[in-house]
Amino acid sequence: MSEETMEVRCPADQSLVATVAKANSDDVDVAVQAARKAFDKDEWSSYLNAPIRADYLRKIATILHEEVDRLAELESLSSGKPIMETSMIDIHLAADCFSYYADLASHIGGRQVPLAQQVLDFTLREPIGVIGMIVPFNFPLLLASFKVAPALAAGNTIVLKPSEYTPLTVLELAHICNRIGIPDGVLNVITGFGKDAGEALVQHTEVDKVSFTGSTATGQRIMELCAKTLKKVTLELGGKGPNIVFADCNLDQAVSGVMTGAFMNQGEVCIAGTRVYVERPIWDQFVSQFLTRVKKLKVGHPLSWDTNMGSLISQQQLDKVEYFVSRGIAQGGHLLCGGKRPTDPELAAGFFYEPTVFIDVPADADICQEEIFGPVIVILPFSGEAEAVALANQSKYGLAGGVWTQDIKKGLRMARRLQLGTVWINNYSMLRVEAPFGGYKQSGMGRELGIEGLLDYTQVKNVYVELEDEILYLYD
Repeated sequence: MSEETMEVRCPADQSLVATVAKANSDDVDVAVQAARKAFDKDEWSSYLNAPIRADYLRKIATILHEEVDRLAELESLSSGKPIMETSMIDIHLAADCFSYYADLASHIGGRQVPLAQQVLDFTLREPIGVIGMIVPFNFPLLLASFKVAPALAAGNTIVLKPSEYTPLTVLELAHICNRIGIPDGVLNVITGFGKDAGEALVQHTEVDKVSFTGSTATGQRIMELCAKTLKKVTLELGGKGPNIVFADCNLDQAVSGVMTGAFMNQGEVCIAGTRVYVERPIWDQFVSQFLTRVKKLKVGHPLSWDTNMGSLISQQQLDKVEYFVSRGIAQGGHLLCGGKRPTDPELAAGFFYEPTVFIDVPADADICQEEIFGPVIVILPFSGEAEAVALANQSKYGLAGGVWTQDIKKGLRMARRLQLGTVWINNYSMLRVEAPFGGYKQSGMGRELGIEGLLDYTQVKNVYVELEDEILYLYD
């Protein structure tokens, strides 16, 4: 067993927030064996115990709501995201997730299969077993809840690895589970680095499924590792969201929606609308109004309530953003604002970056095609639906995007033609626990949230019951 530790520091000022364990492969094995033992007991996973599981999930939801202030502060300190977002959105939505799946826990049913013979044939939906989960730094507790709540509701047991940058609220979730008496081994949290703890978890032979949220490159690596044991896989990966603004939109609403889609959580969001396409008749008006709003955004410490954008997660991420901005300029882009670190000396110790807007960028430029995961967007013009669809679908990603129009028929036509897992019409970034979420193309496979997210943590068994008394068998 490892006795090593690692530091969790606030990316806004480099202050030490906590010291946690640094797991190795032996620690992972202990956690997986505990999860396997808990699952094989059948006390947790039995269908008859669904009401008991639901009761635990409701208790978790209640505590999350009650302790939102403390959890939101931990989340902001370790991730750099504004306290306004963690307090008003993240923790409450995580709690809603547990409440929603508590209501579904007793309704995981199969179906009767109609057959012509004298036969009763039906399906059962059963838990998969031990689920290995890996979540990123940008929404630590929320993205963990997207996975943990449905997996527990279905009767699985879990080994969960948070990002090494943001393990604290996930550890608090494990502590809450312990406080309310969830059986030992049902939820296990390991803290460590992907190369050590993450890969050991993915490759463990006693893990039956891996659910991962993160970059496309890491998702590809996980698929390679899971192929060796044919593990089931759910992957929620990268995005390069198109946000399409038609001339007949409500312009004020569209500007606000594009702002949210671009700069929420410093742009460290897989669904971020970083490719903004504006119909030519309103191009000048949109760009002018948008820039006026962008320049009013306050970049500041994540615990300040007047902060709109906090700190990026790390020096590595800051370097990545700076690289793509330099590429955008080198490839002919016109930088309208941002493109640098803030000059405020109070922010000098953190990984802050100004909201950055490009125009006049070739559609195949790096900043139009690659996920930057920072506050950098491009605004490009288009003429008509066909060109908007072509530009939006010109991407290896297909996670989410938006359409702004007061013509609902046009909006629905666009939704049909866009190669995206989620299309918002006259809104952006609105994830609801009741609605499925996931990607097309290289944005992943499987779905989270909604009934679909629950069913992804089950497997189907068929039961055939012969009702005929006289049967002719092949070898009689």
